[in-house]
Amino acid sequence: MAEWTSAVGAAQLARLITSQQERPAVPGARKLPAYRTLADGIRLLVLEGRVPVAARLPAERELAGSLALSRTTVAAAYEALRGEGFLESRRGAGSWTSVPAGNPLPARGLEPLPPESLGSMIDLGCAALPAPEPWLTKAVQGALEELPPYAHTHGDYPAGLPALRRMLADRYTEQGIPTMPEQIMVTTGAMGAIDAICSLFAGRGERIAVESPSYANILQLMRAAGARLVPVAMAEGLAGWDMDVWRQVLRDSAPRLAYVVADFHNPTGALASEEQRRAMVEAARAAGTVLVADETMVELKFDPDLTMPRPVCSFDPAGSTVITVGSASKAFWAGMRIGWVRAAPDVIRSLVAARAYADLGTPVLEQLAVNWLMRSGGWQEAVDIRREQARENRDALVAAVRRELPDWEFEVPLGGLTLWARAGGLSGSRLAEVGERVGVRVPSGPRFGVDGAFEGYVRLPFTVGGPVAEEAAARLAAAARLVGTGAAGSAEPPRTFVA
Repeated sequence: MAEWTSAVGAAQLARLITSQQERPAVPGARKLPAYRTLADGIRLLVLEGRVPVAARLPAERELAGSLALSRTTVAAAYEALRGEGFLESRRGAGSWTSVPAGNPLPARGLEPLPPESLGSMIDLGCAALPAPEPWLTKAVQGALEELPPYAHTHGDYPAGLPALRRMLADRYTEQGIPTMPEQIMVTTGAMGAIDAICSLFAGRGERIAVESPSYANILQLMRAAGARLVPVAMAEGLAGWDMDVWRQVLRDSAPRLAYVVADFHNPTGALASEEQRRAMVEAARAAGTVLVADETMVELKFDPDLTMPRPVCSFDPAGSTVITVGSASKAFWAGMRIGWVRAAPDVIRSLVAARAYADLGTPVLEQLAVNWLMRSGGWQEAVDIRREQARENRDALVAAVRRELPDWEFEVPLGGLTLWARAGGLSGSRLAEVGERVGVRVPSGPRFGVDGAFEGYVRLPFTVGGPVAEEAAARLAAAARLVGTGAAGSAEPPRTFVA
């Protein structure tokens, strides 16, 4: 019986490995033997989850041909990986990836750091902030007061509580987008919304066009559903979408879905212009593609004088082409797992019907809390707190990175929760690995790309400020020095840091 559960082809593995090596050489860096470089590259792919655990690797001869290396070099790399516990082999079954005993299984998304690690590790992995008190407590208290009538029911509301559906519909209507409650479904976070949309529209093997880069957890959700991702390159810096490229991709690939983040894009922070939004909707309609617009960051603008473009759905008010996803997680608190979908009534009915085979509905208490916030005015006050906190963190992090890592390149976004940084010619994967050893957790660029893209980038969220931001930048600088000189193996363990 085979010990592996999936397989990685030689051409695919060669592309992933080559992407790690396309960064410019760093002066003074120690040159490693070819077998060691190859072994390190495969180990990093396993640690980041880009090559799954228990994946069968290509035969030595196949990989050697794809990489233009000798078979001896590949054999030596495989032997090194076996010695380190990252590869297992058996005659007749081949070789497959593994992780050494005691190591956590890698994830391809961005999972939260365990609370017990927070004393010594600065977590730049998740773009989420603490709750904006006192509004969380007030919202829960308000929800508890309104709970008794619902406690006498079965508690399952597959489309969401009627009161919250009306509230969300009214908020869109106030923005000039007439919306009925029948066009709203409340979900368990934005991830639950997009999972439901993908399940309805994009079965296994269907194409989904995605921005490149895009949000890592959504990319992994789509991969796990068996979708074929079609990456569409973002314009440089904060320029948003390259509409010539989007039109070509939608026309040539005819994807069933396209997933976009127009408002303070994750990870780049770009804000799509109104003209880009109108053009995107027109291109999707012409191609017969359903456009999923993720608005989870829309509330997080930092400059009060910034005039926000109209929502993507304003160019398709009936919801026949555009499905909008919103959430309380970024604007309020990630622990408030409330999201929603705005679409045409027939799409909402189909999503609700399919939900009977998934989670049945979203928790009532949290829905009541969000409804209370929006009805009482507490939502806006909480969002104001969140904006100020994120803006201060952005400014502190930007200043610290510019001081500690002056050769890193980035543009400062006008909102959102993330900074997309080119890491001075270094490998983002190696920075992520060494960073954990020196006490800072940072996701590498390839997590946000398709098939090995963005190796030279890292994403930095606006989740820490003040002295913690300064210490995070100092630890990143220490990791960068170790990676740049080839001395990553000598990293010191992280010290406990208390802000």
